[in-house]
Amino acid sequence: MAVTASMIKELREATGAGMMDVKKALTESDGDMEAAVDWLRTKGLAKAAKKAGRTAAEGLVAVVVEGGKGVAIELNSETDFVGKNEDFQKMVGAIAAAAVNVDDLDALKAASVNGKTVEETVTEAIATIGENMTLRRMAKLTGGNVFSYVHNSVAPGMGKIGVLVAMDGGSEDFGRQVAMHIAAADPRPQALNESELDPAIMAKELEIQTAKALEENAASDKPKPEQVIHNNIIPGRMKKFVADVSLLDQQFVVSADKQTVGQAAAQNGATITGFVRFEVGEGIEVVKEDFAAEVAKAAKG
Repeated sequence: MAVTASMIKELREATGAGMMDVKKALTESDGDMEAAVDWLRTKGLAKAAKKAGRTAAEGLVAVVVEGGKGVAIELNSETDFVGKNEDFQKMVGAIAAAAVNVDDLDALKAASVNGKTVEETVTEAIATIGENMTLRRMAKLTGGNVFSYVHNSVAPGMGKIGVLVAMDGGSEDFGRQVAMHIAAADPRPQALNESELDPAIMAKELEIQTAKALEENAASDKPKPEQVIHNNIIPGRMKKFVADVSLLDQQFVVSADKQTVGQAAAQNGATITGFVRFEVGEGIEVVKEDFAAEVAKAAKG
């Protein structure tokens, strides 16, 4: 696959790597963006694998909490302008309210809102507003207490980032603090703890860290025995990775004494049992065309 300028620009924005490194990564991976990110990380050239978290679509996330039950939904639109539309916001709110009483996305699409199914409601809105819209996902969370937080709120319970956190014990103030941490933490928490991390994510990270450590050692003036690499260096890096992406092991952003979230929970008499974090458009790829190329295409008819 030919490496284009737009591909280079996208990968540079996603990783912070230099132009020539990005071009080489794309060439080595035959234009596969995810493989190119991994290649850069293996070489120690990527600042972070940001691609999966970039907002690449518009719309709103909404959260609703009723007692020990909470739901989050995401409804995408083509432009940010639609997300500011009051009718669009009312529709998102109504869909989120309907989501409380169903268990999955298919059931939500079939649920009733003002005498019509959610799917029919969205289809009519597409025709009225003139933009494509997608009810992309929903998640449900239950627990002794469920707390929520919305970042960049445009209306009550909806905005660009929505978080739910379930816990036994604790206070409403602490629950909101944890939800705010989940919204703001960098890197973003991917699981509650190590045991809940996706094995595929762990396997991929191990592959990256192994290749990176071996390559660094081969280039070193004083290479270490391979046993040291496999028994000490790689396990140490994996331990750090787990701590970085496991919610309970992350440093609590609102703590002044460098507590982890898990330590803060224990201090507040709380046991965190689950969380959901939705950000508008995360993981969606949008094809961007160079403006000059677009004009040239239009001129050719």
